[in-house]
Amino acid sequence: QVQVAESGGGLVQAGGSLRLSCALSGRARHNTVVGWFRQVPGKEREFVAAIAVGTATTIYSDSVKGRFTISRDSAKTTVWLAMNALTPEDTAVYYCATGSKSSANYYYTSAYDYWGQGTMVTVSS
Repeated sequence: QVQVAESGGGLVQAGGSLRLSCALSGRARHNTVVGWFRQVPGKEREFVAAIAVGTATTIYSDSVKGRFTISRDSAKTTVWLAMNALTPEDTAVYYCATGSKSSANYYYTSAYDYWGQGTMVTVSS
């Protein structure tokens, strides 16, 4: 049973925009935080952004702050990551994840319980 499913990745030119979607189902819907991470081959998974589903409070990594926006729908079943002013350095597989651990540091992968399969974003120069 798929609980976290990303979509919206693709190929875009530098300076362009993409919007990723994360559809939540099953137990993943009841978690309180949804985060986006990204990973390139040979590197660790990197935090991008997260949102507290109830309050819509958001946090961002410094590398995307001001360019990316995380948001969720009113039903709290979909979370989006709007990405603007993309650069080749944003090329990665983007993963959506959910978690509900109290006192967790949501900048780290260990805070999350459910992960999607990822969606590829390629930014050409």
